[in-house]
Amino acid sequence: MEGEPVNVNEFQELARQALPKIYYDYYSGGAEDEYTLKQNVEAFQGITIRPRILVDVSRIDLSTTVLGYQISVPILIAPSAKHKWAHPEGEVATARAAAILSYRSTCTIEEVASSCNAVRFFQCYVYKRRDISANLLQRAERCGYKAIVLTVDSPRLGRREKDIKNKMVNPQLKNFEGLISTRVSTDDGSNIEAFDANTAFDASLSWKDIGWLRSITNLPVLLKGVLTHEDAIKAVEVGVDGIIVSNHGARQLDYAPPTISVLEEVVSAVKGKIPVLFDGGIRRGTDVFKALALGAQAVLIGRPAVYGLAAKGEYGVKRVIEMLRDELELTMALSGCPTLNHITRKHVRTKHERPRSML
Repeated sequence: MEGEPVNVNEFQELARQALPKIYYDYYSGGAEDEYTLKQNVEAFQGITIRPRILVDVSRIDLSTTVLGYQISVPILIAPSAKHKWAHPEGEVATARAAAILSYRSTCTIEEVASSCNAVRFFQCYVYKRRDISANLLQRAERCGYKAIVLTVDSPRLGRREKDIKNKMVNPQLKNFEGLISTRVSTDDGSNIEAFDANTAFDASLSWKDIGWLRSITNLPVLLKGVLTHEDAIKAVEVGVDGIIVSNHGARQLDYAPPTISVLEEVVSAVKGKIPVLFDGGIRRGTDVFKALALGAQAVLIGRPAVYGLAAKGEYGVKRVIEMLRDELELTMALSGCPTLNHITRKHVRTKHERPRSML
């Protein structure tokens, strides 16, 4: 590939060239047949945009708020692990944008917090040893993180066959130093898979435990991994502060629905009582526009940010966000939407909707 990338997709090829195959496979791979991985991106193609004309779009305002915090563009960096495999600066580089820090980051909670003043959330799981979860959450709160993102789609780790074939081994997880040993011996398969299965996730986690989580932090709690109307209603009932529609980047349950196909179902269920964020398959500013039109307050990007980091470091991450921002701004102008509030459900048509005939 010659010259500078002109769109986000081109960063993926640059990352593939820059990274050892084992690391590229880790970032790019999904669960089992990777059906959902492909569908996360392709499902956006079934949604068309209905532009409105003769609207004053001489000024476009992309700013919004998430949980009351002002952000300049409705794009956050999703939690994803092991950024130092992509670049020596790791999560410190990616977090200089509005980001959600993964519990499995290769930089500590404190290192990322001291690197910049961006709005940051902290992503976590609930562990068999609840003191580990409490330790991480309390550290995040002390360091100024603004919310807790609880990932709820992982009672067990999904089967990621590329990692198994590559015999992927965990890096040092600095957030766990002094809490648990991350040394796991396994004769076959992935060390990552063994670490999670043997030490970490509490498979008994249920709705009643949301109350426990709220009792150990004063921060707002968002649930990441909601895909159904039923679970969205339950989330509102137990009092969470927000929902992230996500299928874990298609790394957990293969043949789960592509997230854009269920976004409107979740938005309809919460009836505006809590914000809904969207994660999965964003590669274009038009994708961001479509998700906002279907009810998302903001979107998360995972792989594109990591690909930017691998290709060009912090500059690459910034360029990925700038490209999506610029494409979103252009889409808004061409669709007659001077602000995010002007983007409505009437601006998109899904493949299940028939065009209205005037005859």
